[in-house]
Amino acid sequence: MTSRDERPSKPRRRLLWLVAFIVVLFAIYSGGWFYLADRLKTEANQASAKLQASGIVAGCANLTVSGYPMSFTVSCDNIAYEDDGRKVAASTGSFNAVADISSPLSPVADLRGPLRTMAPGTPPLFIDWDQLQANVKMWWPLPSSVSLRADGLSGQTDPQDDTDPVQLFSAGKAAGELQPVGQDVKYVGSFGDLEINADAIGGRVLPALDGSGEATLKNGVALVAVPPKSLRGQSVDIAKLDLSSGTARITVSGPISVDAEGLVDANLTIKLKDPKAVAAILGGAMPEHKSEIEQGFAAIAMLGKEPSLPLKITKGKASLGFIPLGKIKPVD
Repeated sequence: MTSRDERPSKPRRRLLWLVAFIVVLFAIYSGGWFYLADRLKTEANQASAKLQASGIVAGCANLTVSGYPMSFTVSCDNIAYEDDGRKVAASTGSFNAVADISSPLSPVADLRGPLRTMAPGTPPLFIDWDQLQANVKMWWPLPSSVSLRADGLSGQTDPQDDTDPVQLFSAGKAAGELQPVGQDVKYVGSFGDLEINADAIGGRVLPALDGSGEATLKNGVALVAVPPKSLRGQSVDIAKLDLSSGTARITVSGPISVDAEGLVDANLTIKLKDPKAVAAILGGAMPEHKSEIEQGFAAIAMLGKEPSLPLKITKGKASLGFIPLGKIKPVD
């Protein structure tokens, strides 16, 4: 047998190099996976310790990272936040976020209810859902989008803090998405089958509502990074806010802003579909003004089944077309 015969053939050598390459690649991937898992736990512990030094208790209980090698899964038994100084607290059920190896920059997270909240000036709340899912498309320096979808939403005052809890609302579904657009943040959202309990709004009665909207928060990227303490100096461009029930529909669009003194400025367009049906809803919600509402909307109905009216607010003074509506107090 010659030395030439003892050498591996070219196809065999290529196969060996391919196997070696795959082994090295898998070793690098494995090292990276376990490094990220350990780094995530370390960062979470450091963030929790930093908050605790400021008097804030926050954490993801029993944080675990799993899914190797086909995914990266982060889960914990519950999420809690408590700031005794501000008397603010919130907690939820279990959290589970998964990033598949095929789409590592698009993790999908599921959050279990209920969400319990406590804040000054509001009763403790108990908000629950059948399913709540978040989808994040990661990019640098900000995510390209963050979306939420919930099914079977309901809210009430927390039964643990109130012996006679008040039912607040329920909604069949709700969804929302945030996207950075330059320095602004765009919001698109919708909800369906929203029912607001009459006891939560002073005995007033509203039918089931559907809604959708699209708006842009000016300079929203900076505001998300450092939430403002006041609405003053902020502005929103409303592409469309739509609220409907049956044949009744109200659509609002246009810019609205708040100046440094808290005075509101807006140049809005209000479109109505079936004004008589809208009047019936408003009359049921505000029975003390039912007569005025019916008279006003009877005049509007003369403009057609889908009239459009300008709503202008200048330094807090509002008018609907040529009809003055009064003055809006400065906002904080």
